[in-house]
Amino acid sequence: MSSKFHVDPDIRKANTLPSSFYKDQNVFEQIKEKIFLKSWQFIGDEHLVKLPRSVHPFVLLDRYLTEPLLITRDEDGTIHCLTNVCTHRANLVVLGSGKLKKLTCMYHGRRFDLKGNFEHMPEFKEALDFPGPCDHLKKFSMEQWGPLLFAGLDPSFDLREVFKIMEERIGFLPLNDFRLDTTLSKDYLVQAHWALYCDNYLEGFHVPFVHEGLNKVLDYSSYTTEIYDHCNLQIGYTDDANETFELPEDHIDYGKNVAAYYYWVFPNMMFNFYPWGLSINVIKPLGIDRTKVSFISYVLDPDKLEKGAGQALDKVEREDEFVVENVHKGILSSFYASGRFSPKREKGVHHFHKLLAEFMNR
Repeated sequence: MSSKFHVDPDIRKANTLPSSFYKDQNVFEQIKEKIFLKSWQFIGDEHLVKLPRSVHPFVLLDRYLTEPLLITRDEDGTIHCLTNVCTHRANLVVLGSGKLKKLTCMYHGRRFDLKGNFEHMPEFKEALDFPGPCDHLKKFSMEQWGPLLFAGLDPSFDLREVFKIMEERIGFLPLNDFRLDTTLSKDYLVQAHWALYCDNYLEGFHVPFVHEGLNKVLDYSSYTTEIYDHCNLQIGYTDDANETFELPEDHIDYGKNVAAYYYWVFPNMMFNFYPWGLSINVIKPLGIDRTKVSFISYVLDPDKLEKGAGQALDKVEREDEFVVENVHKGILSSFYASGRFSPKREKGVHHFHKLLAEFMNR
């Protein structure tokens, strides 16, 4: 049976989601179908299939959705996102990245083109009504933003609308010049529910209490949150003009000392823009009390690394982990039901909870 949730649209009256959302295993399983199958996921960048006839297999949200997928770049240079499961006996079609002219399953020789279209199958001459639509590899929705790639298994909103919102402020940045830096990228294991990690990210309320170093950089009094349909934005300002973006004169924030733009995209993606570049955070459920947080760094200006709000990200992450893990322990209490929102400081969390309730109730 599907669980129903309610979050009052008026933050002044609203309660947070009940503790059952975070500790009920049945709810955790429902989240797969109702939220993650209906949203978008960051899958990497176009350099994974840099050349025509390139392929790259991967597993989307391994140990949660655990969906075997494949991205290909066909002869015309178009990128596709396909299932990596053969339509004959469910063998994985591609086992490693590289260049291929055709996709051929090594189990029984079923062959597809790089668009996923069925081409050939041995020993099937006697089969009636073959091939049919179900014999092609399933193709999934895919969007590209600059070099960044996103897949949607059955998405219920238009990711391009989110890109438009983000470009209103960071459109002046040359996304195609950002370069992946694997030495700065890192995975973290957090002993807590994935949504608690997002809750923490979505408010700057805790910054003065938890992040002493970051609080020295950011001007907490001017910290703001802006809400959109399926994303929101936190803007971190600073008093130090040397650690800010060089904004063009026609920019909406021109004249302000912006240290960071923190974008969150429902349900589990964060895009943190700093003067040095971009830190993408993907929050990946592993279990009801285990979450993998992937930091993926794209650098634009290495000279600005370790300056301003974009410095010491590992330290900030460890501080967040400590708090989130303690919250998870507390939420297991038999005597905690739900809390209230600060109308001034927790608009982002309220937005997240409303969306969670909306998707879960569909």
